[in-house]
Formats: sequence, structure tokens, C-alpha cells
Amino acid sequence: MLDLLPELKDWLDDGRDVAVATVVSVSGSAPRGPGAALAVDRAGTVIGSVSGGCVEGAVHDLCAQALETGQSVVERFGYSDEDAFAVGLTCGGVLDVLVTPVFAGTPVRALLRSASDATERGEPVALARVVDERPGHLGAALLVHGDGSTEGGLGIHEDLDRTAATRARAALDAGRTGTADLSPDGSHRPRGLTLFVEARTPPPRMIVFGSIDFAAALVRAGKFLGYHVTVCDARPVFTTRARFPEADEVVVDWPHRYLRETRTDERTVLCVLTHDAKFDIPLLEVALRLPVAFVGAMGSRRTHADRNRRLREAGLRTEELARLRSPIGLDLKGRTAEETALSIAAEIVAVHRGGTGRPLTGAGTPIH
Repeated sequence: MLDLLPELKDWLDDGRDVAVATVVSVSGSAPRGPGAALAVDRAGTVIGSVSGGCVEGAVHDLCAQALETGQSVVERFGYSDEDAFAVGLTCGGVLDVLVTPVFAGTPVRALLRSASDATERGEPVALARVVDERPGHLGAALLVHGDGSTEGGLGIHEDLDRTAATRARAALDAGRTGTADLSPDGSHRPRGLTLFVEARTPPPRMIVFGSIDFAAALVRAGKFLGYHVTVCDARPVFTTRARFPEADEVVVDWPHRYLRETRTDERTVLCVLTHDAKFDIPLLEVALRLPVAFVGAMGSRRTHADRNRRLREAGLRTEELARLRSPIGLDLKGRTAEETALSIAAEIVAVHRGGTGRPLTGAGTPIH
């Protein structure tokens, strides 16, 4: 549900009744994971996706039904290919989908508005919902803010609310979405009451160093991947909003100084496109010692060898140098700025997801 907050906010502001379908559990191969969501209004308009197309029609019908009955429902979709008209996942997976009606005056609508306001302020939130079909409780929700405060409740047992809040805070800390089995009194118990906890944290950062044409293309790729993108360079004549209109921030500063002072975390991606030693070396001295997700630098193989030599002379250890992805990007033989940005974005995704970067054709490995 939180997956659709930006679009849902507009619908809620318009006063629309909507039903939201959320993937709460996945096993085997499936196109999208827990937290993927689809919403339908009374006119039948759709936003989002739960499966990339396999079961969208059936989920749309469930949402329309929820808008009529006002009742939440959980539906399981599994593998089906023997009957051409059967609804199922041809990739062989199984997914459970929770459908929740969101009407004016309902508790979940108020929680969604609050969650939307929090995310617009850049604050993390987590939503815990009951996904067991027990009378009166399916879809009951508790919203947990990053500061630990809560809104709403599951309406079963106050200890369950406390335990759910604890699980939601843990989900926020880890940036994870998934289910938890608890007893109605809040104790942990397999095959007990199932909660679905989805966390929404501020988007991860991509910081692009170097105000060149390749950077402009990489900004667009980074925004497409969902990053909060910053461009930084010490040269004010090149580092302008006009050159990088899609960037969230455009910063004129020495890259190493900016990186020392700005906020980074384990999700942050750093792309060094300057390929100029006076910028690269002091910047990479800082970058390779930070606990970030990715550090890549542009340049030829000769530039990379010279850069490594300079970094070793500057005191970086072998294990720190091993973190550097250089030359940055996968080997796509790209030539244009856009093709180069695609190769960089592909490497970032591969590193994040543990992919090989090899073609799927003939690989024999799972796709999802």
C-alpha cells in the first residue's frame, strides 16, 4: 500500500473511494515482491501493479468487489498453465494479495494521509496490518513513525499493538517489508496471527561527481531507478540547475569536502565521473572509507591503474581499493552518454541485487 503513496495522495485529496491490493507474501518465482500494490477507484481507473500482468485482471475484480462490499479479503494466486483461461502465475510462483477498501472516514484512510504527509517531509514510516481472515480484524492497521510514535491500532490486544510497533520499527531500521507470525497477545508464535509490515524510508541517495554530459544522462537514469540524485562539482560554470534540471540537488563545492560533510548511509551510491586526479584522488580517499553501497569511477584502464597507484600512495588499504568499481559500468559497448548511463545503472542494480550482469539467455538461473 505504501508503494503507491504519491499517486494515492492525489486520489484521496480528490475524495475518491479506492480499494488497494497489496502483495503480502511471495514464494517461488514471482514478478514482484511483498509491498507491490495496485489501486482501483469506483470508475475502474487503475494505478500500480502486483504481478506485471499475470493476475492484474483478477485483482482488479477483487478491488471492485471490495468497493461494493466494504470488506477486506486475502486471495492466493498460484501456478496455472493447463487451462488457458485460468488465473495464475505462469512463472511458477505463488503470491498472496490483501485487498483493502479505503473509504472516507475509515481508519486506514486517515493513516494513509498521515503516512503520505510524513514521507513528503522525508520521514520514514511503517504500516503493520493484520492479514489473517479473522472476523473483524482483517486489514486492521497500525502506523509507526520513525520517531517511534504510533497511530491507529489492530483492535485485538494492546500487547499486540506494542509488539507490532516493535516489529515495525525493526522493519524501518532494516528497510525491509514482510510478514510476522504473532499470537493475539503479542507473543511470537509460528502459525499464529499474521501481520504484514511494510516499511517506507526516504529514497536512497545517488551522488554524481562531475558536471559532464554523461552526468546529465546518469541523473535521468538515477531518478528512473528511484534515487534522490545530487550532482556535485567545484566548477560553477558547469554546475548549474539549467544543465541538470532533473537532479534533486545541484551543489557547487569541492567533491571531497562535500562528501565529508553530507549525509550518506549504507544505501548511498557514489559515481565519480570527473576522471581528473585533482578531483578523483581526494574524493575517493573519502568515499572508499565510507560504509556506502557502491563507489564507481569513470576512466580508461590506464586511468584506473594510475588512480589505484595514487590511492595506494595516499594510504588506502587493499580491501578499501577492492571496493572501487572502475572503470564504472557493465560492458555494453555503449558510446553515447545515454548508453554509458545505462551501463552504469545496470552495474549499480547488479551490485545491489547480487546479479551477475550476464545475459539471461542460456544462463539456467532463476529470473526473479
